[in-house]
Amino acid sequence: MERYLDILKSSPLFDEIAESDLQPLLSCLGAKLIHTEKNRIVFRSGEKTQSFGMVLSGRVQVYQDDYYGNRSIFANIGPGHLFGESFACADDEPLLVSIVTTAESDLLLIDCLRLASPCANACDFHRQLVHNMLNIIARKNILLTQKIEHTSKRTTREKVLAYLSSQARAAESSRFSIPFNRQELADYLAVDRSGLSVELCKLREEGMLKFEKNKFELM
Repeated sequence: MERYLDILKSSPLFDEIAESDLQPLLSCLGAKLIHTEKNRIVFRSGEKTQSFGMVLSGRVQVYQDDYYGNRSIFANIGPGHLFGESFACADDEPLLVSIVTTAESDLLLIDCLRLASPCANACDFHRQLVHNMLNIIARKNILLTQKIEHTSKRTTREKVLAYLSSQARAAESSRFSIPFNRQELADYLAVDRSGLSVELCKLREEGMLKFEKNKFELM
C-alpha cells in the first residue's frame, strides 16, 4: 500500500487526516486491495453491495445500459476518486449502474458499514472521515444535476455548448481537457456520435471553439 501513499493523501476521502493515521484507518475500514484487468465489471447493475471503491491506478467508468443496449455514461473515474459510495451507503438498495475498468487497475474496496460506525477503539479520524464522505456525495449530486442540465437541452448543439461551458468554468480557463473520447461524450450527452461530430465541426468552422481529441478551447 505504500506505493499508493501519495494517491491516498490526495484523495478527498482522506482530507485533513494525518499520514500517520492512514494505515490504521485502512485496517479499521477493512480495506481490500484488488488488481483487475481492463474491461472487467467491478459492480453490476441490479447487484447489492455494502462496499465502495477507490481507484488507486487505472480508471473505471460508471454507465447504464437500457433494455436495447443503448449506453449512458455517467462518469470516468481516475486515481484518488471513489465509485459506488451512494449505493453502498444506502440500506439494501441495488445498483442502478454498472462500473467497469477501462484500463488495467488497482482498486481499494472499503466497507461502508465500517466507515459509518465508530470502531471499538474510538479512532479520532472517524468523524473527519464521515464528514469527508458527506462532502463527496454532495458534490457528486451537484455533478449529476449538471448532467441533467446538459442532457435536457433540446438539440445536440445546445448540449455540447452547455457541457463545454461547464468544463471551462470548472477549469477556470477557456482551454481544458475532458475525460471522454468522442463515443463516450456522445453517450454522456445522450446523442448520436455522428451528429456530435458534425456539430463540433460546425462550431469550429464558426470560430466558436478549437479542439484536438479531448482538448478544447472556447473562443
